[in-house]
Amino acid sequence: ASALRPDQEVCRLEGPARALLSGERTALNFLQTLSGTATRAREYVDAVEGTGAIILDTRKTLPGLRLAQKYAVRCGGAQNHRIGLFDAILIKENHISAAGSITAAVAEALHLHADLLIEVEVETLAQLEEACSAGAQRALLDNFDLEGLRSAVADYKGRIGLEASGGITLETIRAVAETGVDFISTGDITKSVRATDFSMRFV
Repeated sequence: ASALRPDQEVCRLEGPARALLSGERTALNFLQTLSGTATRAREYVDAVEGTGAIILDTRKTLPGLRLAQKYAVRCGGAQNHRIGLFDAILIKENHISAAGSITAAVAEALHLHADLLIEVEVETLAQLEEACSAGAQRALLDNFDLEGLRSAVADYKGRIGLEASGGITLETIRAVAETGVDFISTGDITKSVRATDFSMRFV
């Protein structure tokens, strides 16, 4: 992806006027939304520059636009978390309750799909220890405060991937990144996207 200047031409189209005008609004909506997604991703990436933290998106995408928005996120310099339920396993609170424990949930995931990334959402350091001991490759540290993130990094970095998530904004993300976590995920990149202004002009 490339940065754009105000009033910069991004592409030229040729064709019958009727066809161009019929498709104008749809094409602009698509371009504006995806450019806005890429721009938001870049803002988050720039905010953590130099910390080593990797910015991830989530599955909280606009209906019908998941793959397109995931591509736009990469254009903005961030990385994709998972595309759907098929390319990684994220064990959340309801899964843990259904399985009976983090250990049982991870064991079942390993039995079914040992080839996929297995991540566990945890809310305490005790749960983080259980996830690590059970064999999960990554832990999603849900709504940890900065002190909790620092403790997790001090005790577990290098043993399991550490991903901060929950309530993180552009204003707070730098402090989160400076705790030393490996990843930071936010749905704001895709679900709260602000469309970039584009227009079509006949020449």
